[in-house]
Amino acid sequence: MQVKALNVAQHKPAYHSYSRKGDAFDASNAVDRGKSDLSEYGGQCAVSYAITSATWWVNLTTIHSIHHITIYFRTDNNPWGPSNLLTKYFLGFSVYVSNTTDRQQGTLCYQDDNFTRATIPAVFTTTCPVHGQYVIYYNERLPGVTYPDEYSYSVATLLCEVEVYGCPATGCYGSSNTFPCPDVNCQYCHIETGTCQGCNPGYRGYRCELGKAAYVQL
Repeated sequence: MQVKALNVAQHKPAYHSYSRKGDAFDASNAVDRGKSDLSEYGGQCAVSYAITSATWWVNLTTIHSIHHITIYFRTDNNPWGPSNLLTKYFLGFSVYVSNTTDRQQGTLCYQDDNFTRATIPAVFTTTCPVHGQYVIYYNERLPGVTYPDEYSYSVATLLCEVEVYGCPATGCYGSSNTFPCPDVNCQYCHIETGTCQGCNPGYRGYRCELGKAAYVQL
């Protein structure tokens, strides 16, 4: 089934490490729906520079059922590929979904260990049918670690748009995000199949059919 999910990241609170001063570089630029100018000073990209690690995240404000995530990298409106010097800053990046700002407590949706400056796309999409409140972009160049020759020496947050597609609220699934989870006591269900992945408080069981009374009887 093809999921026609909604972008639930639009205008949500965003953050990035080592933020540069000025609205032209703010973390929120990556969730403002603007992606017609993918340059540093176009006012539509989140821009920050670091040495060893760079983090950007968006707070969806509540736990959402996520289907896929699309990232528009900064290109400076120039042809993409090996001739564009920006490609090296994205190599090795990873994407997480978490219920906190700590990526290590969340789910790793994607870890790049294959892209080169010739193959990394300017617009990247990864499917990640999980539940979470924070979508986190992360990259690093740690001391003492040997990276491929094509990788940049330092890292940066150069994201012009991050779109997070999924259900606009908990407890929904389906191609139009309007079907309630099939199991009445289910809090979170798989966005494609409707299979329950988390019960409402006080319920358990494969279909969340066991309530508080069942705990006493067991």
